[in-house]
Amino acid sequence: MKIGVIAVGRLKTGPERALVERYADRFSAAGKPLGLSGPVLTELPESPARSSPERKTQEAQALLAAIETDALVIALDERGKAISSEVFAAKLGHWRDAGRKNITFVIGGADGLGDSVRARAQETLSFGQMTMPHQLVRVILLEQIYRAATILAGHPYHRV
Repeated sequence: MKIGVIAVGRLKTGPERALVERYADRFSAAGKPLGLSGPVLTELPESPARSSPERKTQEAQALLAAIETDALVIALDERGKAISSEVFAAKLGHWRDAGRKNITFVIGGADGLGDSVRARAQETLSFGQMTMPHQLVRVILLEQIYRAATILAGHPYHRV
């Protein structure tokens, strides 16, 4: 099962990019024996529109165009459901075991996700009710994807 992450905005060279790359590399190695591949990271430009609604609409169109048609879409949004790392790992394992080929996580820009992206998503998850910079959401998501692989593998990285 291929894991993809599509995010609005580009990470500049710095600590956030280094952490995303670190967890992506770790997941790539840990996921392979579990039948998990990726993550395929796609960065989309932020909309230059002047108003928030117009930016969200334009970014939503770009996100939807970048999603593979057969992908199970998971939106990251502050209004989504907060779940534990164990539940997240179990969901990934279930989707893999159910024969899903592609799972794509989507992260909006500074204004959040447009309604059309949330409507396309099969699930909407949150890392809490606090608003976070989309750069940090990427780091947290990649770490949780890696953590899920270690949980599925029974590795001691995750301690309860």
